[in-house]
Amino acid sequence: MINIKDKNKKALKTQGICDNIVTIKFKKSYRKRIRQIGGINMYRTKTCGELRIGDVGNEVELAGWIQKIRNLGGMIFIDLRDEFGITQIVLNDEELQEKAKELTTESCISISGKIVERTNKNPNMATGEIEVVANKIEVLGKCKNVLPFEINTTQEVREDLRLEYRFLDLRNEKLHNNILLRSKILKTLRDKMDELGFTEVQTPILANSSPEGARDYLVPSRLNPGEFYALPQAPQQFKQLLMVGGFNKYYQIAPCFRDEDPRADRAPGEFYQLDFEMSFATQEDVFKVIEGVIPDTFEKFSTWKADKGPFIRIPYREAMEKYGIDKPDLRNPLIIQDVTKIFENSEFKAFENKTMKMIAVPDGAEQGRKFFDKMTDFAVQECEAKGLAWTKFEKDGTIQGGIAKFITEEMKEKLKAEYGVKENSALFFIADEFKKAQKIAGLVRIELGKRYDLLEKDVFRFCFIVDFPMYELSDEGTIDFNHNPFSMPQGGIEALETQDPLDILAYQFDLVCNGYEMASGAVRNHSPEIMVKAFEIAGYTEEDVKNRFGALYNAFQYGTPPHAGAAPGVDRMVMLIENSQNIREVIAFPKNKRARDLLMRAPSTVTEEQLKDVHIKLDLEK
Repeated sequence: MINIKDKNKKALKTQGICDNIVTIKFKKSYRKRIRQIGGINMYRTKTCGELRIGDVGNEVELAGWIQKIRNLGGMIFIDLRDEFGITQIVLNDEELQEKAKELTTESCISISGKIVERTNKNPNMATGEIEVVANKIEVLGKCKNVLPFEINTTQEVREDLRLEYRFLDLRNEKLHNNILLRSKILKTLRDKMDELGFTEVQTPILANSSPEGARDYLVPSRLNPGEFYALPQAPQQFKQLLMVGGFNKYYQIAPCFRDEDPRADRAPGEFYQLDFEMSFATQEDVFKVIEGVIPDTFEKFSTWKADKGPFIRIPYREAMEKYGIDKPDLRNPLIIQDVTKIFENSEFKAFENKTMKMIAVPDGAEQGRKFFDKMTDFAVQECEAKGLAWTKFEKDGTIQGGIAKFITEEMKEKLKAEYGVKENSALFFIADEFKKAQKIAGLVRIELGKRYDLLEKDVFRFCFIVDFPMYELSDEGTIDFNHNPFSMPQGGIEALETQDPLDILAYQFDLVCNGYEMASGAVRNHSPEIMVKAFEIAGYTEEDVKNRFGALYNAFQYGTPPHAGAAPGVDRMVMLIENSQNIREVIAFPKNKRARDLLMRAPSTVTEEQLKDVHIKLDLEK
């Protein structure tokens, strides 16, 4: 048994471990652990990444996972790995070598030994100048002999297998570092929001259903038969209620839940966002917060250059005209131009009575016929286009290839004078009804940027897309909200009462980075009269508003301040900073492409008793 001495009592108090220590007795086997109270880890005195040449001659205790075992006959080498690095362990004692025969890679072990200088130094390892000659080894957790896949390998492993064994996959250095990076980014975001005077507030996970643009995840209520909670698609209503409640600036790293189809840049089921809101704020105030927080965070954790504020601002309709998409990648210099007037009398029947979009690629004429055929295949197969017309402005001033015979000398001169087409350019044309032509042209522009390798390298280009339409036509031809239904219409109640709904703009905006939507935000509708009228245009009665958004409707009767906010996406932010093409690579426990958690085997069936508890009967096809 041992006693903690007075000086150690003081140390423990300083570290906040205990305030009132008189005498504590421990068994002898815990002495090693006592040495490390408040330190790195109770099983080790150092990590596997911190030993250097200056430590030679010292005794050390290490713990970690066996990455590799090399038996050279008279000597056995183990690469011992933990979160901080790798240290080479030498076993030259016969007893330890015999014990090592039972070791398997990825087993968790602890060792103690002496640090010595390596004869064959490894400049590629931070600990490459030293090694540890072990005098003791202990197996803390044995690993099976056969792994489902190699942990640190350049070989590609099927993603579903990686997700099924995610606890092993997380040992992979690259993936592990992604999760550590995510943690650091979240801390930086919190620090910056704290510095700006925002208050962190947690909002409910069990909430009410609301029309946010996606399907809700519903949670049946046991205590209220036949009624359901909904997991919040965003904390929208709660953060507005906080403004009504007198909070000046709110933020949280908020979980959001939407039953959407997964994509490479969108995690299915749940995602996180830096949600914030400000009282007595305008759109400009929100922009300043984003411009102060986001680019600094990107540059802190990346070697790439990030645009500084003020960011470029592009009206929604201009974005659709020039880029064919409301999240343009500004690293791509190509611009879409409407050439309908030039081709309105064209003899080419495919262009007749169609909206004509053109993308001119400078110096693009040097590509051969195969390139243009492949681009046509892309437009047809990936963009659902009827075709992709093209031609070349050669260096000698002639037009060759594709639809050249349908371009008259007059049309050629107009393309040069009015649209800035230069010699040695490739021209691509999309003909369809207006919205479809716009969409196809946007996708073709993105692909041309990739295939011509036109994207600016190692840079984050930010822009705000502003002036979103308040409403749009649904597939059924009815008026629906285009974006966030809680936004303030530009022009207020007068615009709602006098303008064509499809002409009304809203104080809504998106932050876009390198072709990804990074955040959505708005000035909020804080007037009950405007709120009722806005929802009325979208087909909701005042009674609907009271029933579905009763908290907001009621709160707005009691002196609501003007307020505005936004919500940058955390998962997508980490994905961009890490330069990953797959959002699942920056989430610790993601779901697969079919929204299944293969590790926890969710979703899953439940028992009849569980269903009875929440008053549910299943109606499934046999």
